[in-house]
Amino acid sequence: MFNKLYQWTISLAESRHAPWALGLVAFAESSFFPIPPDAILVPMSLAKPKRALFYALICTLASVAGGLLGYAIGALLFQTVGKWLINLYGYGPRVAEVRAVYAHWGWAFILIKGLTPIPFKIVTITSGLLAYSLPLFIIFSLITRGARFFLVAALLNRYGQPIGAALEKYFGYFLIVLAAAIVIGFWIGTHWM
Repeated sequence: MFNKLYQWTISLAESRHAPWALGLVAFAESSFFPIPPDAILVPMSLAKPKRALFYALICTLASVAGGLLGYAIGALLFQTVGKWLINLYGYGPRVAEVRAVYAHWGWAFILIKGLTPIPFKIVTITSGLLAYSLPLFIIFSLITRGARFFLVAALLNRYGQPIGAALEKYFGYFLIVLAAAIVIGFWIGTHWM
């Protein structure tokens, strides 16, 4: 079953529409969607390792653009959409606590959380809500998201063939690890943010 799913994922990754899908997922993940773009970046980079860095660039730029939407949700729509999203992810009761942390450590919050599996949308919406400096938000988002996606792409570009062979053999485990990382990221974000 997992072998068929893996082959289907690779065939999608080789599609001419795959870069658009990658950009769309990276954009959406930064503002409202729960699945990280790594789920598409990895198979695309394995299917075409020479284009991995280009795919990382797509991920980075789309993620930062989606981050601007998340920032706008926090800044302009917090009482409606922003509050609903924050409550959906379990952060509603902690907004005042996060505001105090952001006053001193907003830069570190953006840089560290942008590298982790903790949902980036929480960072983007919170940054807008707390009126964090937009130019600094963009700069830190470019740094942290770029570092995350380019590191993955560089590893896949360099070691794509052995990683691809291992992934093909253990694709089911990869899906379990990816799902666990998402769940753990949400849990860490809710309990240690």
